Amino acid sequence: KSSVQTIGEEQIQNPYTELLVLKGHRDIARFLVQIDDYRFASAGDDGIIFLWNAQTGEKLYELHGHTHKITAIAPFSSSDVTEEKMNLIITASADRTVIVWDCTSGRQVQKVSCFHSTVKCLTVLQRLNVWLSGGSDLCVWNQKLDLLCKTSHLTDAGISALVELPKNCVAAAVGKELIIFRLSASNNGSEGWNILEVKRLVDHQDNISSLVSVNDLTFVTGSHIGELIVWDALDWTKQASECNFWDSSVCPDVQPEIKLSQSPHETSVQHLTSDEECVFAAVGKGIYVYNLQMKRVIACQRTAHDSSVLHIEKLPNRQLISCSEDGSVRIWELREKQQLPAEPVPTGFFNMWGFGRTNKQANQAAKKMQENTPVYFLELVGDLIGHSSAVQMFLYFGELGLATCSADHLIILWKDGERESSLRSLTLFKKLAQNGDLQLKL
Repeated sequence: KSSVQTIGEEQIQNPYTELLVLKGHRDIARFLVQIDDYRFASAGDDGIIFLWNAQTGEKLYELHGHTHKITAIAPFSSSDVTEEKMNLIITASADRTVIVWDCTSGRQVQKVSCFHSTVKCLTVLQRLNVWLSGGSDLCVWNQKLDLLCKTSHLTDAGISALVELPKNCVAAAVGKELIIFRLSASNNGSEGWNILEVKRLVDHQDNISSLVSVNDLTFVTGSHIGELIVWDALDWTKQASECNFWDSSVCPDVQPEIKLSQSPHETSVQHLTSDEECVFAAVGKGIYVYNLQMKRVIACQRTAHDSSVLHIEKLPNRQLISCSEDGSVRIWELREKQQLPAEPVPTGFFNMWGFGRTNKQANQAAKKMQENTPVYFLELVGDLIGHSSAVQMFLYFGELGLATCSADHLIILWKDGERESSLRSLTLFKKLAQNGDLQLKL
């Protein structure tokens, strides 16, 4: 391993020094979704959904209903005013069924098995109190799993990802194309809905592999050959693009490996996440920070892991977490580089030919730009070793820690060792105090 990728035994900035191993899955655990502040669900290739307590690691429910692997999962809070608020999850499976589950009781609320192909993605439009399923067509459902409307058959490849846009629109990734649909309620007072295709965007050269909403004005897509496109969420025009993630000029301070060709696997955008300021992209083995205002990559780690990065998230502080096919989970901190003063342009030879002034002006402009543009880098501050196979994704629970799922069938809860030790001490002191009061009463 290169020195960039390794970290010393003393990981001062890594709080996750304790772990809880949660067993139950019999095959690859692929998905994690947060239900509330302390509960989450896991699902994978065994077709079973587990509900867990993120604080204690307790298994709350084991949900059986699918006969094949889970292909998509989404949380859904019921907002029916006539009923008490319910926390639901929706799961889709390769058995061509979709099930709605009640997270409080663990019971099956509703099941639908009218699909002609596997549902690959689920998106909840909380504001409209409906949810969408994407496969060979796009379907709109209410909470009770009544089909409100659907598109005609789009393609055999199907919809691979969906993202909500303003004005009741959604963007669907269908192969290389991005299709914009608009939802509208029927005007005749009935509960009917309409779904209309309004635009097809064909700017990508390869299949779209990742899709993320930044805010009400912007969303971003990434493809298998490393293209990242920034879109206007209102008029769906292309705002910016980046397709040179593997180019050494993106990170001039990093020595690139000499290769005759770049395989698609090494440049594929596996996952995108965003805060309002930047998009964080998992591209091949690397992670890249793309600033939306500057419209360029401001920091990167080209070999953040030994294999493809599968998931990346920004924490509330300036840290990032990434996980990989190599089984590792890593914490990175986005730091600002100390700038060196710009070197003066040599005179003499250029002055002889009358180039001195133009170079001087260019140098001053470059110097000013360099002074005003901070340069960042990603520093490895934590390395979490616990899984023996590809880590598919993770959930961040703040003080309660981090949950990861893996191809080794395990869920791991990573805990802040100091916090857990303090909590245990506090519990012990309370017990001792209670025992002391009991003895005094006796």
